[in-house]
Amino acid sequence: MTLSLDIGNLVSLYENNEIAPEAVLDEVYRRIHEKGIQPDWIALVDSETAKERLRRAPRGPLFGIPFAVKDNIDVAGMPTTCACPAFAYTPERSATVVERLEAAGAILIGKTNLDQFATGLNGTRSPYGIPTSVFNPDYISGGSSSGSAVAVAAGMVSFSLGTDTAGSGRVPAALNNIVGLKPTKGIISTRGVVPACKSQDVVSIFALTVADAARVAEVAVAFDKDDCFARAGAPPFVVESVGRPLKVGVPNSPLSFFDDAEYRRLYHHTIDRLAGLGVEITPFNYAPFRDTAAMLYNGPWVAERLFATDDLPDHDLNPVVGDIIRGARAKTALQTFESFYRLADLCRAADAEWKRMDVMVLPTTGTTYKISEMIADPIRLNSNLGVYTNFVNLLDLSALAIPAGFREDGIPFGVTIIGRAFADGRIATIGDALHRALADAKLGATQTALSDTMRVAVRAAKKKTVQVAVVGAHLSGQPLNGQLIERDAIYRETSRTAAGYRLYALSGTNPPKPGLVYEGTGPGAIEVEIWEMDEAAFGSFVALIPAPLGIGTLVLEDGRRVKGFLCESHATAGAQDITGFGGWRAWLTRTDVA
Repeated sequence: MTLSLDIGNLVSLYENNEIAPEAVLDEVYRRIHEKGIQPDWIALVDSETAKERLRRAPRGPLFGIPFAVKDNIDVAGMPTTCACPAFAYTPERSATVVERLEAAGAILIGKTNLDQFATGLNGTRSPYGIPTSVFNPDYISGGSSSGSAVAVAAGMVSFSLGTDTAGSGRVPAALNNIVGLKPTKGIISTRGVVPACKSQDVVSIFALTVADAARVAEVAVAFDKDDCFARAGAPPFVVESVGRPLKVGVPNSPLSFFDDAEYRRLYHHTIDRLAGLGVEITPFNYAPFRDTAAMLYNGPWVAERLFATDDLPDHDLNPVVGDIIRGARAKTALQTFESFYRLADLCRAADAEWKRMDVMVLPTTGTTYKISEMIADPIRLNSNLGVYTNFVNLLDLSALAIPAGFREDGIPFGVTIIGRAFADGRIATIGDALHRALADAKLGATQTALSDTMRVAVRAAKKKTVQVAVVGAHLSGQPLNGQLIERDAIYRETSRTAAGYRLYALSGTNPPKPGLVYEGTGPGAIEVEIWEMDEAAFGSFVALIPAPLGIGTLVLEDGRRVKGFLCESHATAGAQDITGFGGWRAWLTRTDVA
């Protein structure tokens, strides 16, 4: 039986010792080389390097899960090209979202191809080749996150990161029969992402199932003070139960499918399936959403694309991309403010429609195209692909693209569930149910049945939770981390303490443990991981902690206060002061302590 890389399957196989993560990596690289590196990939991590990272990986919630990132997202030591060789640079630090995923144990395989500078929804605008639909090489893969979608759909990685400004995390999902999660703006850090339209960009997640996308989002979603568009106080990603009868909005006017009768038929069949799930189908006025979509490329936001590319000579750019970006120079400040005012009016009109519905369901795209057709008419056909996606970020909405059937010629169709900001967890529940209502659904282009995979894990939406900072044996990959995992604790972020703290290596502890003490004079900046669990789990967790350790209130470097491990000061008498190492993990790697 062919190995399925869906995350739920790999986690189960690892837990039951039915396969080693090293063997999974061997299979991943075999599949990549069998299909060919280009046009889907721009750069690969060497397989031996990936295995070495696996040996050092924390045993967090994504331990041993192979993933890819779009090549406009920084990975330390690997060139970021944005599909433009003349632009390439090699960052010293990975993007925040990559750091979080690797801290949860995920294993990076490589960087994927894209429409140059993430400008396009079709996947044909790269000097590294044209990724194609995994179902028919004559058809586009969708873009701009083309390689990221293909890598997941073809079974080369378990999940991937894309970016989404106008639909780049949703269109390729629809055209390759996979899930594309476009989160609310600002809840996944974009630090370390080359901007397309910085004010509208989000990092998106491609996965084989909604459950897999949700599992990745639980790790990826966190506030990042180094991201100027991050939203402080945003809720964590939690899959929520839907509760009361759900009102699903469907436009009250005919939609355009660009003469694609099969896509029209599949959309209406999807609405019928929704009705069969017991929801209330509610007509709404689509006009403010349609009018907003038209503003993204006709308005001043296209000028944001000059930010990363203005110093590049025209000959270094794809001709279509260059025409789009350089055309933005004609935008004026007056036009910009006129567009801002117009958008505010449309937001108000859209708010009135949201009072009628909880979510809306639209086709992700109204049709698809052959590569030859797209190259012959690149602007008009690309615009058609974004008709039902372009408005989502401008109106600050959340969205989830899911598979919704196939045309008679074998080309997939998808729909998108769209909710208001911070409805990400709710639409995941709806999306999983709708996806599973599709008869004989398979994962991407693989033969694995959706019915054989795990459903989304719904959590109580209103349970109170506690964040706790761990500093030693409970860190990811350390001996006591399992005490957090078995309580369904969710890793939130890695941070550091404020000044005033010192860290000591305690003697006579099994397993070895450090002691964190607030002395007022310590330099602080000691690494901690923040984990979140519900109050009942927190109580049982605290009961396990032996003296001289306990739980108190820690101050983090950004001024936040969280619960965390502290040590009674008497226990540090004669203990080695290891504050200078910056954390327990760093000290372990520099000593013989195991």
